Amino acid sequence: MEKFFNDLGASFVKNFVTDNRWMQLLQGLGTTVLITLFAVLIGIALGFIVAVVRSTHDMQLKGRKCRTAGDYVLKALNVICNIYITIIRGTPVVVQLLIMFFIVFKTSRNGLVPAILCFGLNSGAYVAEIVRSGIMSIDRGQFEASRSIGFDYKSTMIHIILPQAFKNVLPALGNEFIVLLKETSVAGYVAVQDLTYIGNLIRSRTYEAFFPLITVAVIYLVIVLILTFLLTKLERRLRNSDH
Repeated sequence: MEKFFNDLGASFVKNFVTDNRWMQLLQGLGTTVLITLFAVLIGIALGFIVAVVRSTHDMQLKGRKCRTAGDYVLKALNVICNIYITIIRGTPVVVQLLIMFFIVFKTSRNGLVPAILCFGLNSGAYVAEIVRSGIMSIDRGQFEASRSIGFDYKSTMIHIILPQAFKNVLPALGNEFIVLLKETSVAGYVAVQDLTYIGNLIRSRTYEAFFPLITVAVIYLVIVLILTFLLTKLERRLRNSDH
């Protein structure tokens, strides 16, 4: 038993203390959080824009012919949005990451920006579908009621529809952001030194898998639990504001 604990202590020192490897893990964690944060911002902005375009098309143009120049523009934008969503949802995120790094940013040696853009674009497609479903779930009578009191379509969408849609889709959005956090673990494919990459790097140097890989898994789990807790509190507060 004593030998077991001695070996465990030696393994701990080798994996975390030697060469300040715990600092490398912290730096990897910082990179993971940075990628996730900026990718979430891109995903939210892009997703809401695409969702508004698609829902507007479905409510105003679906089933009828274009009559004005604005109708043709909206239809063209809807086609572009559909192509974007189809491509992103139909291809693996790892392949998208490799294309972004080796083709789109082929002259760049830093994989951080390609990773952020890739994960942001990937998340945007899923956020768009989530938000669109939330918008379409709002009763059409609310559009008509807002028009009757003088609101135009833009004001109706901003002040009445989107706030309600956001409340409806918050659980799904929270789940998407948690999935995004875990998806960033493949950033190491383009030499981004994120948390997973550093954990695997330590494993390759110490020839011991237990401590580095279990530590990486525990860190991801703790972050997910914290995010879940915060999202639950936000949902509860939004529900209470309705009463």
